[in-house]
Amino acid sequence: MIESATGLILRVRPLTETSLIVHWLTAEQGRVATVAKGARRPKSSFRGKLDLGYEADFSFQRSNRSELHPLREVSLRASHPALRTELGYLQQAAYCTALVEQTTETETPLPVVYELMKGLLHHLPEQPPQPLTIFAFEMKLLQELGQSPDLTESKLTAGTQKILTGLEEKDWPALLRLKLSPPQVQEMEQFLHGFLIYHLERIPKGRTAAIHS
Repeated sequence: MIESATGLILRVRPLTETSLIVHWLTAEQGRVATVAKGARRPKSSFRGKLDLGYEADFSFQRSNRSELHPLREVSLRASHPALRTELGYLQQAAYCTALVEQTTETETPLPVVYELMKGLLHHLPEQPPQPLTIFAFEMKLLQELGQSPDLTESKLTAGTQKILTGLEEKDWPALLRLKLSPPQVQEMEQFLHGFLIYHLERIPKGRTAAIHS
């Protein structure tokens, strides 16, 4: 059966000398893994359409024997070129991608997570890389997972508690107006690190680099 979707590319890796495995995040199908046969050939129809953060309409042939589904067509919507011109943006996107992969199941509808990741990719180039972006993504994702921290029970200062609460509620444009002091950055970094470790048992690599890009 052929299925169509709009998705964001979370990860691309080689399968053979000529083919790629492409991991997508979609709203309705959730996380989907596809095989782009021949994508590494110079004249492939997939050339220039498959990379981290790319947003595209795509179709795939659902496999009954494997979780890898043959990719048929890709129509690129957005490439988010800032990920390839600013290392800090790439580090932040890569960490958030890994966090989504760690905390969600495959082929389960993820409409809110999809919109969260899409919003992040559009938000990144609107300002220099900053810690607030990572803290906001973590808080919003935890909220969607039903694991929001009880900030009233924490030892955080009142100002930091208020900002963290706002990170869950504010949209990305509103977050542009927030500014953190160095002590607040340190407080949030340590608090969320401990909270994530406690609830997830581990944190994807790259968090420190993403925060201090």
